[in-house]
Amino acid sequence: MTSSAASLIPVNISLGVLLAVLLLVAAAVAAWFHLDPHPYKSRAREILVAGLRAAVQLAVVSVVIAWAVKSVLGLVAFLFVMSAVAVRTAGRRITGNNTWWLTVAPIGAGVIPVVALLLLTGLVPLKGIALIPITGQLIGGALTVTVLAGRRALDELTQRHGEVEAAMALGFLDRDARMEIARPAASEALLPGIDQTRTVGLVTLPGAFVGMLLGGASPVMAGAVQLFVLIALMAVQSIAVAVTLELVARHHLHRLARAPRRRAREAGSDRRRD
Repeated sequence: MTSSAASLIPVNISLGVLLAVLLLVAAAVAAWFHLDPHPYKSRAREILVAGLRAAVQLAVVSVVIAWAVKSVLGLVAFLFVMSAVAVRTAGRRITGNNTWWLTVAPIGAGVIPVVALLLLTGLVPLKGIALIPITGQLIGGALTVTVLAGRRALDELTQRHGEVEAAMALGFLDRDARMEIARPAASEALLPGIDQTRTVGLVTLPGAFVGMLLGGASPVMAGAVQLFVLIALMAVQSIAVAVTLELVARHHLHRLARAPRRRAREAGSDRRRD
């Protein structure tokens, strides 16, 4: 079965060259079409850094995970690092102030109950070889929807601030007024996970399914495991979006208002570009 995996993607110089070319293409397209959120932030640079970081991190993880799967202490440490990085990444994507750490709530509220349920029912053993990949997928899913829900909700509240004030003038509580505006935007974070589940097997064959087939499992077993991952992900993501929305609505997770001078500079920059 090792030969099957090697024949799928051989690890050689050609693979390295192709990866470098694809990374450069992605960065070049982002630079050429100016796919930047604002003039002082480069998406092309972010793409290059993300690709290089992924290569380094995967190389390190490949070594560390061999120790983590054999030791309970290593397993706990590895899961803690994954969670901490996810919280830091999600928080900094949503806000630049010191409320970023609150993203521990949506990520933890989504992942911890599902993993605990899997362990208590015995469906997943307390072994790194099983727990690390499953928990990693759940944390990654929670990270993605937390970022999308938080950013979309805060952007919507900024753009429709007048509607929030109007709702409060009609007697809505601050939390309820903000919730009415932010909820539809935040709920869109669930769409990628829903679409992935609806089209699995028809449009894509996810990694868990393919990996189990390459590992020698039967198609039925591979399909059952993949279905479990997808359903668990939707549960985790729904909880994460709900908690993120509540934090935003209650003004716990927020952004600082931009200073007047900065707003004026950005407005002047937009006029010059026009």
